[in-house]
Amino acid sequence: MMMNISKIFRVISLVVMASIGSAAFAGHAAINTDDNDLAIKGYDPVAYFTDKKATKGKAKYTAAHDGAIYHFASAKNRDLFRANADKYAPQYGGFCAFGVTKNRKFSADPEAWRVVDGKLYLNLNKKVQSIWLEDVPGNIETSEEIWPEIKGTTDAYLEAVSS
Repeated sequence: MMMNISKIFRVISLVVMASIGSAAFAGHAAINTDDNDLAIKGYDPVAYFTDKKATKGKAKYTAAHDGAIYHFASAKNRDLFRANADKYAPQYGGFCAFGVTKNRKFSADPEAWRVVDGKLYLNLNKKVQSIWLEDVPGNIETSEEIWPEIKGTTDAYLEAVSS
C-alpha cells in the first residue's frame, strides 16, 4: 500500500512539475539564444540556403523572429528572412536536431549544419552531426514527434525529469 501511495505522489509531482515547467518556460525556451537574445550565435540563417555555407552575420543587418534576434551577412539576406522567416529559421528553435531525438535541448554549433528538404538543421557539433546523418529521415521523424512536447521547456528541466 505504501508503495502505491509513493508512486501516486511521484506521478502527481511530475504532472505538477510539467505544468509549472511548461508555463514558466513557455515562449523563449523554444528558441536557442544567448543572453542577448541572439540566435545561431550570430550566423546568417539565409546564407545556409543561398551560399550553401555557414556565414557569420553582421550586427548592422538584423531581424527579429519569435523573440530571437538574427544577424545577416547582407541587407539582401535580411530582407529574404523578413519576407519568409519560417523558411529560413532553423528547425527546433536552433537546438541540436539529434538532441531533440533524445528528449533534450542542447545548444548547437552553427558550423554543424545541414539543409534537408528545404529546412535547416543544426547539431551540437560535427561528431554528433555524423551520428545524426546516419539516419536523417528517421531522426527527423523522431524529432518531429518529440519537439512539440519539449518545445516550451528548458534543457535543465528535461534533464531533471529524465533522472
